Amino acid sequence: MANCERNKRLLLELVKQPDNSRCADCGATDPEWASYKLGVFVCLNCSGVHRSLSSQVKSIKLDFWEDKLIEFMKSKGNASARAVYEKAVPVYYYRPKPNDSVVLREQWIRAKYERMEFTGETKYPPVAYTTGFYEGMLWKKGKENTQFLKRKFVLSDREFTLTYYNKEDESKGPKAVIAIKDLNATFQPEKIGHPYSLQITYQEEDHTRNLYVYHESAEEIVTWYNAIRAARYAYLKTAYPTGSDEELIPMITRNYLKEGYMEKTGPLQKEPFKKRWFILDSQNRKLLYFKGQLDAEELGAIFIGTESNGYSVRECVPKNARGNKWTCGVMLVTPERQFVFMCEQEREQKEWLGALKQILFRPMAPQDYTTEAKVKYKR
Repeated sequence: MANCERNKRLLLELVKQPDNSRCADCGATDPEWASYKLGVFVCLNCSGVHRSLSSQVKSIKLDFWEDKLIEFMKSKGNASARAVYEKAVPVYYYRPKPNDSVVLREQWIRAKYERMEFTGETKYPPVAYTTGFYEGMLWKKGKENTQFLKRKFVLSDREFTLTYYNKEDESKGPKAVIAIKDLNATFQPEKIGHPYSLQITYQEEDHTRNLYVYHESAEEIVTWYNAIRAARYAYLKTAYPTGSDEELIPMITRNYLKEGYMEKTGPLQKEPFKKRWFILDSQNRKLLYFKGQLDAEELGAIFIGTESNGYSVRECVPKNARGNKWTCGVMLVTPERQFVFMCEQEREQKEWLGALKQILFRPMAPQDYTTEAKVKYKR
């Protein structure tokens, strides 16, 4: 019993060390599990993935640890494992965070410890997302309906384009050629209804366009995601030749700050409220709204500036509530007009207020003024 308590105390001391105090795979704080095959400390969620790889895992606090396993953990640790399994991670490869999609976490762990993609050894054939060109079939949602159909996609670093075809026969030409310049990709399993799915967003003339795609293979959809990130990184290095990786990496792809339904009225605030799906894009300082959450095109966009430039947000109670069913109001003020939105619950209201203020309090960059000039409000 004394030996058991001693070993538990030693483990707890090890996990408090700076390199071990965060999950080796997603960075979550205070990991309570460890792989005694790899010698790494991991969080509960990542421990489940390790267990599926037949990597022996134990609870730091609840399980019994033999002396030899304690010595093994002392000789390894997260920093030691990282030096081997993350020796050559491409700068554009997405490293999952604690709240990211399950598929990102799983494939990151498999890429590191199972497929050994980042050890620095030459791979043949090369890993797909490193080649500058990628093609394959994805299930794509129709623009006007909910049906998903197989479509061929081709990604080119050289052309900085993502192209897709309605038929496998490419001789009939592409359905769309999408510039990498304004493209974003984000995992949306709950929204799309498939665990291995992406929302691809890009600019088409003066409006935002969404594609919703998925693949049956977890590895394949994450390969597509990192191939897109590789192409975006290559574009950014060309567009911003003096930019550092620290500056460029956050620009490659991003998750949206907040999404959800709110009710919206018109410019006179007398029009009936209508339920709309909103997406808050922090990077572009835009609040986009759609009729439904899987719509291909936006109904409108609102630029979010700073308070010094005439923008503000606050709670509100609408003067005219014709047609609205929700009671928790948000007023967004721009130099041109006031926008009134209604949230179903107070919690949602506070989340929207907090997210909008996060952008309002961030100084505008030079490119933000260009975006502000381009955004046109659509009723």
